[in-house]
Amino acid sequence: MKQFIFLFLSMILLSGCASTQSTSTQPTPEAFVTATLPPTSIPMPTSSAMTVVATPTTNPSIFEQLFPSSNAGNELTRTDQQGMVVVEVTPLNLGTPADTLIFEVAMNTHSVDLSMDLVQLSTLTTNTGMVIQALSWDAPLGGHHVSGKLTFPAMKDGVSIMDGVTNITLQIRNMEADLRTFEWQLK
Repeated sequence: MKQFIFLFLSMILLSGCASTQSTSTQPTPEAFVTATLPPTSIPMPTSSAMTVVATPTTNPSIFEQLFPSSNAGNELTRTDQQGMVVVEVTPLNLGTPADTLIFEVAMNTHSVDLSMDLVQLSTLTTNTGMVIQALSWDAPLGGHHVSGKLTFPAMKDGVSIMDGVTNITLQIRNMEADLRTFEWQLK
């Protein structure tokens, strides 16, 4: 039984310390496990039971390694990596706004508490001169990985804020950086 506990703890330790990049000179986690265990009647896990992390083809930034994009491949997603917080913003209905314009916002960090209320920190500006304050932020407050929907009114003074707009800018102030700017060209 002690051997099984030792095996289990060794596997957890090795999987937690495993590098995300492997080279031909580094032994695999399976090699460590089979080299250090005495023969037992306990069935050993096969390599299919272990998680293998693919080696990236390029050297991603430290932020990309810590916080892989949940919106990878979406050409509308904008990312800001100032300070210790990575912020990704994706507009959900710029082409067909209803009563509100909705943006999916994902914030990730390992060192900052994300208890910010984005309603107080966010404004939307158009190239036609309109400045709109956010209406709601539906994410939980706090934590290190927070995502939710940030909404803005689609009308101001009875006029659609999208009329004649070719450029729209979302700004978030005082979130581990003085100003974060996300911009989209519409036409």
